Amino acid sequence: MKHVRLRAMEPEDLQDLYDIENELELCTVGYSNAPYSRYLLHDYIANSTCDIYADRQLRLMAEDDQGNVVGIADLNDFEPRHNRAEMGIVVRKSRRGEGYAHAMVDKLLHYARTVIHLHQVYVVISEDNQPLIEMFKSMGFKGEKTLEEWLFDGEKYKNAIFLHLFL
Repeated sequence: MKHVRLRAMEPEDLQDLYDIENELELCTVGYSNAPYSRYLLHDYIANSTCDIYADRQLRLMAEDDQGNVVGIADLNDFEPRHNRAEMGIVVRKSRRGEGYAHAMVDKLLHYARTVIHLHQVYVVISEDNQPLIEMFKSMGFKGEKTLEEWLFDGEKYKNAIFLHLFL
């Protein structure tokens, strides 16, 4: 398995964050349908407390062994009353297929379990992303449910798959 380091965002991450967040194909799986400006992302980095209780989310940069940003891992829609959050990962397009997704999820699960003490994490994945669905299943995620017409790609609605893991 690849090695990654998850760390807090720094001002120097602005260009990496801008590049990754504005990848066109991500618009169909995320919650935003507009590109992010550098100003907005700069403001986000500057104002993020990196405290999941304050921000209701935690976004971490993922680095390879050489310190290059390979992606972003986050916990969002944090629900403190029920100790659960949605997990999201994005691997930089140029680094996909190298095993970083698995390493990022592994590190984020460890952090969620040992630092935040979450009870449950869940993912929502486009039904046509079978490699990612299978990866999460191989890591113990279960409870596969189909969310009908959950994602809109600009032309048609797609089903999504919901999976969860008790920590």
